[in-house]
Order: sequence, then structure tokens, then C-alpha cells
Amino acid sequence: MTLKAFMDEQIPLLEQEMYSQVTRLTMPENLKESMLYSLKAGGKRIRPLFVLAVLDLFNKPLQAGYEVGAALEMTHTYSLIHDDLPSMDDDDLRRGKPTNHIVFGEAIAVLAGDALNTLSLGILANVTGITAEKKVELVQLFSRASGAEGMVGGQVLDIEGEQKQLTLTELEQVHINKTGALLRFGIESGAVLADATPEERAYLNEYAHHIGLAFQIKDDILDIEGTSEELGKTAGKDEASEKSTYPALLTIEGAHKKLQEHYDLALAALNKVDNEATLLQEIAHYIVHRNK
Repeated sequence: MTLKAFMDEQIPLLEQEMYSQVTRLTMPENLKESMLYSLKAGGKRIRPLFVLAVLDLFNKPLQAGYEVGAALEMTHTYSLIHDDLPSMDDDDLRRGKPTNHIVFGEAIAVLAGDALNTLSLGILANVTGITAEKKVELVQLFSRASGAEGMVGGQVLDIEGEQKQLTLTELEQVHINKTGALLRFGIESGAVLADATPEERAYLNEYAHHIGLAFQIKDDILDIEGTSEELGKTAGKDEASEKSTYPALLTIEGAHKKLQEHYDLALAALNKVDNEATLLQEIAHYIVHRNK
């Protein structure tokens, strides 16, 4: 099955699971509208797609993947809501729509993000059809990926690195945490659900490491080469704010070269997995060649 066919079939089921996790809860209507506004704003759904692709690789049922993927996409969405706030990136456009705080106000936007984050943990603790041991492992991996040692810590490093020149090593550490951690969780969680061997998990984590860095390098390139209309968010903000980026450190040509290096290393890691990994290869190709 091609990646497009897989996405056309599976993403609607993932989104159905994600929206129902919110709508079934009792909460103030304004909060629910704010949460659903950002969840329904679109997006590539790359992180949950990793979960489903790994399960497909090992020929495992996908139901648990919908639940884990929903939790993962919720936390990614919460991070975008908070990232757009005036105290952070101060952006008024996300996925081609006004950002959450522009529509609902800063207070509700913060609380909607908080609610999505905490709901994610509840979903992981109650994934159907898996053992208690797997649930605990998922929560442990997720808290590390999304918290101080992962995404949140990476966001702090990113803020502290503004308007100063980072080294390439420092920049990579920012994005291993800020962008890469949740992408890696998508792969790791799929491997947990699929009962992958330690060796298979190591190779998949190697793939996730390199494709996570490739994802961020491509984002940095698109910030220069893309338009706001194509990206669905404000283009050129990194350059305007003098942020350290891969093009700033390596030139745009050097960034393209580094992107290709990580893409090649990601595919090499996949080749070490015994099973056919066509979907993961196609996702890597999509990440590197996308225009938004």
C-alpha cells in the first residue's frame, strides 16, 4: 500500500478517535471549542502516522495506535498553541488560520493547551487491549519525550539561543529535544505496541533520530524558501528574529546537504530492520521533499 493510500484510509480513523476523546468529556463549552479548534485546524499528522506505520510494519492491529496517536497529536497541538502565544513566538497564523489565542484569548488558549496535555496522559494510561506494563512504559516514554528532558526542555534551549550564535552541536541539541523528541516517541510507542525486539527498536530509534533532525532542517529551509500561504504560518520569522538555524550556520546550500545526509542515514537504519519498511521510507521521503 502506498503512503497516500494508507493516510487516506487511516488518518480519518485517527482523527475520529482524537475528536471523540475530547467531545465525550464534560467541560466548559468555550474550553472544548478551543481544544477542537486547534485539533481540527489540519496538519500533517506525521507523529501519529509514525505510530501506525510501525504497527503496519510488524503486521499488528492498529486500534491501539489510534489511541496512542491521538494522545501524541494532542500534545503536539498543545505545544503549538503555547508556542504561538505573545510570550513565546507571538504568531497570529497557524495552519492557515488565526492562532488559538487570537480567536479565544490568551487565557483560554493556555488552558486549552494544558487540557490537551493532561488528556494525553489519561489516554495513554487507558489504551485498550495492551498490558499494564506496556501502559506504564508508554507513559514513561511520553513524559520524557514531552517534558523537561524532551520537547519542553528543547523549547527552553531554543528561547535561550535567540539572538546569539549557537554552534551546530548546540543547535542539534535544541532540535533533538524540541522537534525530535515527539517524533521519536511516535516510533518508540509503535515499537512498544508491536513487541519489536531490542535490536529492532534500536534501529528504529536510529531512524527516528535522523529523520527528526531532517524534519527540522527542512523546516528551517522552508522558512526561507517558502511563503506564508504555502506554509500556513508566517514565513521568514527565523531570519527576521536572528535565530540560529541550519541555513544561518551552514548556508542554504549547506543546509540542503545536511538534510540529505540525515535522510540517507535514516534510510540506512531502516535497511537494518528485517521487515519491509516501505511506509517509513515513504514518510522519510515526504518529510524531506515537502513544501510546507
